[in-house]
Amino acid sequence: MAHIDLGVDESRSPGIQGLLQYRPETAKPLMELAEVLLRGPHTLSPGERELIAAYVSGLNECTYCAGSHSAFAAAQLPEGARLVEEVRANPATAALSGKMRALLAVAEAVRRDGRDVTTELVTAARTEGATDLEIHDTVLIAAAFSMFNRYVDGLATLAPDDPAAYQHGVHRIVTSGYLSRPAG
Repeated sequence: MAHIDLGVDESRSPGIQGLLQYRPETAKPLMELAEVLLRGPHTLSPGERELIAAYVSGLNECTYCAGSHSAFAAAQLPEGARLVEEVRANPATAALSGKMRALLAVAEAVRRDGRDVTTELVTAARTEGATDLEIHDTVLIAAAFSMFNRYVDGLATLAPDDPAAYQHGVHRIVTSGYLSRPAG
């Protein structure tokens, strides 16, 4: 049960969903940010950007965000859930491009402390072909998801244990994005 009364049935609106319903004034800019970062025009695919969000959320031990963004990434990556699981377990051994591996190293550093992003990490990403926009947005995705993770966990929202529960919003996110409203 969440630390505050969200005024919703948490079993039907777990994680961030209940928080967004509780405070629509803050929901709007948060979901606009998610839409731009994860689905807007970009050289990284939506699946790759969701993978960064899932990886950071897993490192932050945010069950709800890691579960939902892992499902969203898996649905949008040709390698599906296998790759997401490999990355979450160990990106160094996952079947990734050098560029994605380097960007995940940047994301991991941001998640620990933004000051941990070193010139060496940025140079390694560039060497692997990452553009300045990709580096910028990786840092912003990692920072934003660290904030989203703390928002969800800081108010102790419901995080289902069943991985199948995270499949619920996949179709909506993949087809309509973060600015669409959940059914019900």
